[in-house]
Amino acid sequence: MIQDEIQNQFFADIAELARAVGSAQRLMLLQHIAQGERSVERLAELSGLTIANASQHLQNLKRANFVQTRRDGKNVFYRLANGPIIELLTALTRLAEFNQAEIRSLVSDSFHQRERLEAVSREELLERLRESSVTILDVRPEDEFASGHLPGAINIPFTELEQRLSEVARDQEVVAYCRGSKCVLSPNAVAILQAKGIQARFLQDGFPSWKAAGLDVETE
Repeated sequence: MIQDEIQNQFFADIAELARAVGSAQRLMLLQHIAQGERSVERLAELSGLTIANASQHLQNLKRANFVQTRRDGKNVFYRLANGPIIELLTALTRLAEFNQAEIRSLVSDSFHQRERLEAVSREELLERLRESSVTILDVRPEDEFASGHLPGAINIPFTELEQRLSEVARDQEVVAYCRGSKCVLSPNAVAILQAKGIQARFLQDGFPSWKAAGLDVETE
């Protein structure tokens, strides 16, 4: 009987966590926070929410221990709490893809392009880094790069790539990366680089998964 009560409580706790992230807006906020610490105002801007609405969702996430806060003067900054939160987001994404395979017919050409291009695994990239035989290109916005990036990466936001191609080395293969498995910035960047005769591939997983794996990260 006691065992049944313990089990019921355990699943009740899981259900409470599921309710805490049972919102498209909260999942979107978590994805943005996974890129690095953000203020409430910046998270609201990135998510297309009002500051009041974003703050309310963030407080719910904080109560469920998905995020933690830091106050700097009047500004409040949010970061991911400890625990396998990125793994949870990744698992939810994969389950949604599995259950809704028909979404493939609705996605943009960018996602089809991702399937056509060759990806690089974390393990292969780590080996290439040890050999110093690769150029790592971060195509996320500057503020995300500054919050954390792969060691030795150069930052050229995707929107600026075609105007700054001269900054990309041509004597090494380029590995581009962005925000994760659903982000199309890096495969689109690879398509541009390849069209210009630059050997390029994209990192299979983005920055959040790299960071969650406990691998080295640099900040500015």
